[in-house]
Amino acid sequence: MIRLSKKMLFAIEAVLDIAYHAGGEPVQSREITRRQGIPRRYLEQTLQHLVRNGILTGVRGPRGGYRLARERRRITVGEIVRVVGDLEASEELATDLPGSELGLFVVRPLWNELRDQLMDRLDSLTVDDLCTRAFQGGITSEAEKNLDFTI
Repeated sequence: MIRLSKKMLFAIEAVLDIAYHAGGEPVQSREITRRQGIPRRYLEQTLQHLVRNGILTGVRGPRGGYRLARERRRITVGEIVRVVGDLEASEELATDLPGSELGLFVVRPLWNELRDQLMDRLDSLTVDDLCTRAFQGGITSEAEKNLDFTI
């Protein structure tokens, strides 16, 4: 079941931060922490999980950090949600719970249908779409602030 948790929000925000502020350079986790206010204890574990699942790439070295593993238009919010959902594997699945006929044949199928519709929507929403929303919302990209066209 999809659960909107801190880790889920932090993962989406971190990937969006990397996409929006990178400007071709790896983004260090401390920069994400500074900009987004995400506690480092949540962030590092989540970033590593996103690397292992092919959403991010880790770059080693003093100027290392994280980059998107693919173009931002090829990464969906649904992918991020699934990766974090796997990380947070629920303790008790709804299918394991006893239930009445109404619950088993009406409520749970309805809930599954709504979950599927939500995932379809998240699968159609890319990181690029979120970057466009950020730009339209007037959020300044640090990558743009650091551009220097002086010759």
